[in-house]
Amino acid sequence: MSDRSYLDWNASAPLRAEAREAMVAALGQAGNPSAIHAEGRAARAIVERARAQVAEALGAMAADVVFTSGATEAAALACAGRGLVCAPVEHEAVLAWCDPSLAVDAQGAVTVTDPGRSALQAANSETGIVQDLPEGIAVVDATQILGKLPFAFDWSGADMAFVSAHKIGGPKGVGALVLRRGLDLAAQIRGGGQEMGRRSGTENVAAIAGFGAAAEAAARDLAAGLWDDVARRRDALESALDNAAPHTTFVGQGARRLPGTTCLVTPGWKGETQVMQMDLAGIAVSAGSACSSGKLRGSGTLAAMGFDATAAGSALRVSIGPDTTEDDMARFVDAWSAAHQKYRARAA
Repeated sequence: MSDRSYLDWNASAPLRAEAREAMVAALGQAGNPSAIHAEGRAARAIVERARAQVAEALGAMAADVVFTSGATEAAALACAGRGLVCAPVEHEAVLAWCDPSLAVDAQGAVTVTDPGRSALQAANSETGIVQDLPEGIAVVDATQILGKLPFAFDWSGADMAFVSAHKIGGPKGVGALVLRRGLDLAAQIRGGGQEMGRRSGTENVAAIAGFGAAAEAAARDLAAGLWDDVARRRDALESALDNAAPHTTFVGQGARRLPGTTCLVTPGWKGETQVMQMDLAGIAVSAGSACSSGKLRGSGTLAAMGFDATAAGSALRVSIGPDTTEDDMARFVDAWSAAHQKYRARAA
């Protein structure tokens, strides 16, 4: 067993060997991908190969993929100034641009009344709950579902969707927006007209190469059924924790969820406290979305689902992937169960 067990894949998946190799190779390429000389054409070839790899994993056309600095920028490019609505369970990158007026039920399902004016997560990063995507949805946040469950942009019926490389084992700081063919999009970052005039700035060739390699590998893992095994390990984990703490709630259990996501709520036992206790035990987990878990407030997702403030502040997210071992799972069960016993003894 290693010194640490990493169980926070929804925050950022471990860098894939394929991505690292592609990035190292691309770092040796001197040319600017917008230059027309041989070195520039070589750099452009790296970018376009990666564009095709990402498009293939997304079920889209390569010409419709726009590389960005990450999913947050892609969300802004898709949502800003469009007057869209969303649900309060969305990621903050979408909440920043949309009116969170859509209803959410106790199972985390979002009611979409006007798809053409709505942005929707395909899968929630905190609970793993998967949404049904209505035909004609304006924007899909596909960052969590890509590579874990079947998703194809072309059959989603969406106008736009966005993804992030580091959620599938690529590098941090690169993402993509994919658009329906023929859809007009005004650039927010203007300048040299890169990315077909949709996002100016010299492309980050090495990061894009890593993104493409990770996307290809992620699609291969999904097709091979690796995430089916992850779902079985997730279910076994929840069964073991339920035996140790029968009063703990597993959010979304029984609903369609991402295969590697468990969100557990033990009312009164603060999520941040659990994260620190697990960290001291050599285990990385989180208290919710990586972008909000350090802000010492309860989960907006759980609050929207009807959990009270105490419960919403008591959530712990465990997210695993194909590289998570049985030893990792056993270490977490033992450490969390022991910490839970101490918590119960103090609360008694």
